[in-house]
Amino acid sequence: MALDGCGLVCKYILFLFNLIFAVLGFAFLGLGLWMRFSDNTRAIFEIDALNSSTFVLGVILLIALGTVMLVVVTVGDYGACSEKKCALQVFSVLLFILAVAETVVGVLAYARREEVGMRVAEFYNSIYTLYATSGDAGLGVTLMFVHEMLHCCGLTGITILESIQQTCPKPKGFLENIVMPRCPGVIMDFFNNNAPMVMAIFIGTGALLITALVCAITLLKQIKKDLLAAAVRYSAVY
Repeated sequence: MALDGCGLVCKYILFLFNLIFAVLGFAFLGLGLWMRFSDNTRAIFEIDALNSSTFVLGVILLIALGTVMLVVVTVGDYGACSEKKCALQVFSVLLFILAVAETVVGVLAYARREEVGMRVAEFYNSIYTLYATSGDAGLGVTLMFVHEMLHCCGLTGITILESIQQTCPKPKGFLENIVMPRCPGVIMDFFNNNAPMVMAIFIGTGALLITALVCAITLLKQIKKDLLAAAVRYSAVY
């Protein structure tokens, strides 16, 4: 089906959006599944008392989010490539729901930033404990990423006493050879001090979803217009 310039631009924007969304979806799903079924973490899910822990809820959220993102990408790619109205309509509805959800989560995260910071700190504590007891390389990479991003070191911050010292960042100054900021405190301060930025990220993601939604609706209208024109030509001939 022939699309005009606007329709083609929207089609390519949807391809790019779905590509980025697919990469993120695979990353979230893969990380969630690895944490769920890894030999070092599988036992956590078999203990009833820990079923409501932040770690378990975080892993379930990663798996659910990755799955939803991949479903949205699949429907969107199918609708854009085959130019199917039904698929694009479903894709548009899913994008709208996700955009609203992103905005609501961003606002709630800002309003309850102290609780969110505590929950994330608890999640870090779980990763720390698991790595300290198992030495799993994947968990070590996760800790190293957090430590480098926030420039902190473990639960105590006392470098020479930390069992996970190898995952800590390079010290800045002489004193940090002895003590660095504690990660749980840094995490909570990060959410308290950067709550507007966190909310802006969620709302910005929602705006990106709205942009993709506008492109999907534009492409959908173009397809309907072309189908109507084809029907008129067919009726004129016969």
